[in-house]
Amino acid sequence: MEVALIQMRSGIDPVENLATASALVRAAAADGATFIATPETTHLVQKDADAAFAVMRTAEDDPAIPAFAALAKELGIWLLIGSLAVRIAERRAANRSFLFAPTGGIAATYDKAHMFNVGLGQGETYRESDNYEAGDRLVVHDIDGARLGLSICYDVRFAYLYRRLAQAGAEILTVPAAFTRPTGRAHWDVLLRARAIETGSYVLAPAQGGQHADGRKTWGHSIIIGPWGETVAELDHDNPGLLRARLDLRKVAEARQRIPALQHDRSLSGPL
Repeated sequence: MEVALIQMRSGIDPVENLATASALVRAAAADGATFIATPETTHLVQKDADAAFAVMRTAEDDPAIPAFAALAKELGIWLLIGSLAVRIAERRAANRSFLFAPTGGIAATYDKAHMFNVGLGQGETYRESDNYEAGDRLVVHDIDGARLGLSICYDVRFAYLYRRLAQAGAEILTVPAAFTRPTGRAHWDVLLRARAIETGSYVLAPAQGGQHADGRKTWGHSIIIGPWGETVAELDHDNPGLLRARLDLRKVAEARQRIPALQHDRSLSGPL
């Protein structure tokens, strides 16, 4: 399978971000990719909640959704929009992945399950749950003979999610992200490699990178990890761009046969 990850530096204008993402998707498809993934919050990075809700739309009214659907159909590709911020109530939103089929239909959606509520020090604090509603379901979907498991960014710190996706048959795990620089520098590679090793899966992590218009700084370094934990391809910077690779899904079966840990769960007793 020929895959491509889109690395972006999305800003505060959804229309501009849509145009940037679309151009990069076209470039990846022209280079032969049949599955293309963009990062978290593809069409809006805006840390000011009032400003974000002023431009945020519902899934039914957001022009990015039919635009990406038409792009997937035109190019004949599977297109994973890592996430869009979509309004679900007056002051509530979902951080939602959209998987578009080559027919242009929405094949699957996934709402980020774990909210990034952290204080990193030096005034860098995030409270996603103040404005976003957490998702409550696992999502897997078949694409071109492979089974895809969806997740978003902070989800990567919760290993049980990926184990359940793999046990549901997922061979490729997607982790579109907008990692902060401190956490990216410390944990990005090792967390993604751990999820690949634990499940014997490919991990695809398209990222936001650089200093954004709202002042936020993200890590970039989009990466593809193989099922044995090896780095298949990576970007060594935080600039917008493309990352291409060919996946050999036989390696998933080989890794899981060598270490069949997904079959070795046990129920343990003891203190909680």
